[in-house]
Amino acid sequence: MKKIYIIAISLFFLSCNDVELIPASSLTVIEKINSYRGEKAVILNVWALWCAPCVEEFPMLVEFQKNNENLEVVFVNVDFQDEFENVKSFLVKQGLKSQSFIKNEKDDIFINGINGQWSGSLPYIIVFSKSKGVVVDSWEGKEPKSRFELAIDIALSS
Repeated sequence: MKKIYIIAISLFFLSCNDVELIPASSLTVIEKINSYRGEKAVILNVWALWCAPCVEEFPMLVEFQKNNENLEVVFVNVDFQDEFENVKSFLVKQGLKSQSFIKNEKDDIFINGINGQWSGSLPYIIVFSKSKGVVVDSWEGKEPKSRFELAIDIALSS
């Protein structure tokens, strides 16, 4: 029994190391998205821990990424920097094993740097095409899974 407990604790701490949470500006996020052009469709997900719809849709987005090798989800958290450890813990609990970002610039600069048409409401989604990296869909607020699936299909085929 003691061995199982030690193994479980070890696996937990090893899984924590899989999450890379990087402070980032809007420019850093846009550069990351552009790096996938021609290789993968991209969903930009801007979210916060205090945003209930953001937290609700998070597992669905993680599953989309896990189930489609041609799709990358770029997660950008907009909580304050003092929430860094809480955000990282949330990402671990969600099973996220890829790089993720936390905003490190002022709200207005960040919002305008991501998309001047965005009001700043959360969650915020932008879907980019695989081949050209152009925006195929974007929205603020909670949307049904079917909206995501349609946008992903368009992004993968364009």
